[in-house]
Amino acid sequence: MGRRIQIMLEYYYPWPNSAGLYAAREKGLYSRNGLDVDFALFDAGRGDTLTYLAAGDADFGLFPMNRLLVLEEKRPSVVSIAAVNHRAMETIQTVRGKGVTRPRDLEGRKIGLAPTPRGLAMVRTLIAADGGDPDAVGIFDTGAREWLARDIRDAGPDEPSATFGTYWAWDVLIDRTVPDEDRIIWPVDEIGAPKFHSYLLGARRDIAASEPETVRAFTEATVRGYDEVRKDPDFAVFLYAKVAPYLPAEAVRKSVGLLIPTWYPQGTADFVFGTHNAAFFDEYADWLAANGILKDANIRRTSYTNEFLPKGDA
Repeated sequence: MGRRIQIMLEYYYPWPNSAGLYAAREKGLYSRNGLDVDFALFDAGRGDTLTYLAAGDADFGLFPMNRLLVLEEKRPSVVSIAAVNHRAMETIQTVRGKGVTRPRDLEGRKIGLAPTPRGLAMVRTLIAADGGDPDAVGIFDTGAREWLARDIRDAGPDEPSATFGTYWAWDVLIDRTVPDEDRIIWPVDEIGAPKFHSYLLGARRDIAASEPETVRAFTEATVRGYDEVRKDPDFAVFLYAKVAPYLPAEAVRKSVGLLIPTWYPQGTADFVFGTHNAAFFDEYADWLAANGILKDANIRRTSYTNEFLPKGDA
């Protein structure tokens, strides 16, 4: 059967950002490399993907870049072996009729989000980048649930006029009850956010140190899996009909079309999927440190490596 490994996904359910992993399994790429893979979802009552990896209860996993950097500073137990997205996924979203035509219009209104230190800092950065006063914007705690356009449309006077966090490559595709012409969506990397990898793929450090060939075999198969989806995006629709049949096929198709350019940045003809952008780590770690989320931005230097990517990586 090969070396058994567990891959922890990044969300409460599978969504198309992990299509390359499923493609690698479906095409037999992991098994050919001597790996028997098992996909898992985290129990949010216990923690996220990094919680499982740090505890030794998963081998590889997908996770946000900021959470890796925070873990690297507190308990260096996971290393990023591949960058998945070369853009931020989050948006500020509102709907017409709420009086918000640009981020600074949120002065005197509320924005909904899960009020983590990083989320609050990002909202303040985006409001200030548009010339607004972050202190004049109220915060509404939406918890773990991502509000959709219909939630904003139906919000009462004491509820938010906009939200932060919804993904332009996924969540906005799910709710079709609000016409596109009534939606206002600002991807955060277009309105003043620092550049960063939205999601990374990482391995436990002990496995990377003791079983480097296992990590290389895993990474090589995963790179080829994402290449398969890039060549045939409809393959992802087939995959998710099997692993997440409750997801609308058209939303999966549209999402993959939006995600592929984030997996393969423009202007990089010889780009190998997964190559980390050092400038992203520099900019984002500096921003996190400036906002009190990291104590030492220099920990970025030990948080990732390209050494396990196939030959030809940057």
